[in-house]
Amino acid sequence: MDKIRIRGGAPLSGNITISGAKNAALPLMAACLLTDKPLHLVNVPDLSDVTSMAELLTQLGGEVDFKKAAESHRMTLCAKDLSSTTAPYDLVRKMRASVLVLGPLVARAGEANVSLPGGCAIGTRPIDLHLKGLEALGAEIALDGGYIHAKAPQGLKGATFTFPIISVTGTENLLMAATLAKGETRLINAAREPEVGDLAHCLNGMGAKISGIGTDTLIIEGVNRLEGTTHHVIADRIEAGTYAMAAALTNGSVRLKGAHLALIPTVAALLQQAGVELEENDDSVLVKGPSDRLQGVDMMTEPFPGFATDLQAQWMALMSLTEGAAMITETIWENRFMHVPELCRMGANITVHGSSALVRGVQQLKGAPVMATDLRASVSLVLAGLVATGDTLINRVYHLDRGYERVEEKLRACGADIERVR
Repeated sequence: MDKIRIRGGAPLSGNITISGAKNAALPLMAACLLTDKPLHLVNVPDLSDVTSMAELLTQLGGEVDFKKAAESHRMTLCAKDLSSTTAPYDLVRKMRASVLVLGPLVARAGEANVSLPGGCAIGTRPIDLHLKGLEALGAEIALDGGYIHAKAPQGLKGATFTFPIISVTGTENLLMAATLAKGETRLINAAREPEVGDLAHCLNGMGAKISGIGTDTLIIEGVNRLEGTTHHVIADRIEAGTYAMAAALTNGSVRLKGAHLALIPTVAALLQQAGVELEENDDSVLVKGPSDRLQGVDMMTEPFPGFATDLQAQWMALMSLTEGAAMITETIWENRFMHVPELCRMGANITVHGSSALVRGVQQLKGAPVMATDLRASVSLVLAGLVATGDTLINRVYHLDRGYERVEEKLRACGADIERVR
C-alpha cells in the first residue's frame, strides 16, 4: 500500500495550478443521466472518486470517455440508452456521492434502485432529506434490503420543499430531479455552495430553467427534456485553501493559478487575520507567509459562505504553529477530529472538548509515522509534514487520492521534499 514520505523544512515557492473541483464534478457527471445527448465537461480532476462515479454511470448504461491532458482534462458522457436503474452496493459503498444518481434516474426513467450509502468515517450523513424531497415531488419511496426503491411512473410534479437543515447533496439531487418535473419547484433553504451553483449553470446550459442561483431559494420550472452542452468545471476551492495554508505554514510564496478568493471568502479573511498575505489577480492568487510567526485565530465551520468543514483539518495544522492559541469548532460533522491524535504525535498541542478543539501553538513539529483516517485528515498531515523536522511517513494515503490530484508533484515543483513510496 502506498505511503507518502516528507522531509520538512523547505519553504514552498512557485506556481500551483488548481484542479477542477471534485465536489462539482461528481454531480455534473450524474447530470448526464437527465438526457440522451452527450455532456462535455472540461477541467475534470483525475481522482479516484471521479473514477468511481464513471464506473457507476457505465453500470447504468452510460458511456464515459475521459481524455487526460497536461493542464485540463476533458470528459464526454452520454447516457443515450439506460440499461439499468440500479446502483449496486459494491459501487455505492466506495463513494457516498453515488447517491447523486437517485434524482436524475427517477426524473428520467421513472424509477431508481440505489443502495443505501451506509456509514462514513466522519459522520452518519443521513439521506432522509433526499427522500423527503423526492416524496414532495411525487415519488413513491420504499426502503428494503439495504436499497432505496423510488418510483414515479407518471413523472415528478413540481412542489415547494423546505430543507430543515442545509444539505449540499440533497439540494443537488432535488435540483436535478426538478428540472424534468411538471410545473414549478421551489427549494427553500437550499445550499449556496459554489458547486451547487456550478451544477445549476450547467443544467441551464442543457435547457433547464433555474433561477435564484447563488441564493438560498432555487426556483425550477420543469421542462420536457434536456439537451447536451459543454461546461467548464469550477476550480476546487478546497484544494486552493489547502495549498494557501501550505504556503503560509512553510513561510513560502506560492501563486495559485485558477484560484479565486470569492470561492473562499471566510477562509481568506481568517488567513489575513493570521498574518498571511493574499494578492488576487484575474486568474490567480499569490499567497505569502507572514513576516513573523502566524497568529492564532478562532474558527467555526459553517455552510457557504462560511468556513468549509473540508478545510477544518488543514486549519488545525496551520494553527498548531501559531503564536498563542485558537479555538476550532466543528458544526457540520460530529466525528471530524480524528486527525487530532496524529497531529499530536508530531508534537501539536491540541485538546478536544466535544465539538471544539483548543489548539495551543508550539515552536516546532517533529516528523513521525502517522495514519490518514479520511480525505481531509490525510492532507492535514501532509501540511504538518512540510514543516516538521525530520521525516514524516503518512500511511493509508488512498484517502488522499480521492480528492487531491498529483499532490506530490505539485508540492515537489514548489520545493517540497516529498515522495510516494511503497
